[in-house]
Amino acid sequence: MINIKDINFSYGKRDILKDISFDIQDNKCIAILGNNGAGKSTLIKCLNRIIPVKGGVVMVSGADLFKMPRNEVAKNIAYVAQKTETSRVTVYDAILVGRKPYIKWDITADDKKIVDDVIEHMDLEDFTLRFIDELSGGELQKVMLARAMVQQPKFLLLDEPTSNLDPRNQYELMKRVKHIAREHNISVAVVIHDLNLALRYCDKFLFIKDSRVFAYGDHDIMTPKIISDVYNMKSDVIEHNGIKLVVPLPDEPYELTHGDGHGHGGINVTSNEHVKEACNS
Repeated sequence: MINIKDINFSYGKRDILKDISFDIQDNKCIAILGNNGAGKSTLIKCLNRIIPVKGGVVMVSGADLFKMPRNEVAKNIAYVAQKTETSRVTVYDAILVGRKPYIKWDITADDKKIVDDVIEHMDLEDFTLRFIDELSGGELQKVMLARAMVQQPKFLLLDEPTSNLDPRNQYELMKRVKHIAREHNISVAVVIHDLNLALRYCDKFLFIKDSRVFAYGDHDIMTPKIISDVYNMKSDVIEHNGIKLVVPLPDEPYELTHGDGHGHGGINVTSNEHVKEACNS
């Protein structure tokens, strides 16, 4: 169980996070949601002690994270950043770096076995000798997730892990994250913008607005009212084949322009009926 209570952070006099409190159960995945600039990435950097908080407590299985030695923090929390710097190292060595908190004098047989097991679990056997600067975005994200997993963390933090992936890889990655949480009994917090990905693979949803927790709960809180309040966007929340979906509704009607065939002039069509007629013609 992860308990976060009264996290506060500010840049100078500008409050970024105020009294942020929530819990994450073991083997559950939560989505951290909100507009750009709401403080989502800042929050998980605070939880990981990358940036110092102005106040608050993070308890990991009853232990105070902010009182742990840095090496113990790395054994309890793994973090996958939004942007990953690539270098001329092999996939195997990049993943092995995740064992650093456990290595005292030299790499042990146990370290190698843990790395090998994760590589097999993540289907990365064919990539071990490739250099990470040669990988696609989806392949690199899998490697960074594998590196986090060899830390054997209790708490996994992901900052927009799907932002540079195509739709198929977005769903594959989030499916894998959910499986990792279940199989390894890990608490996961993921910053994500895609509400439908969040609905599909996360158990709870933390909406941040005006520096505070606006709403936190299960699928029942993903409502048009909350989405409107947080994003200033109209939407419907529907169910299709047993899957809950958010359908954004545009504020303005569609607009088509009929030119003269040479790219000059045109008539703006703003009626939805006219749009249908134009599409059928």
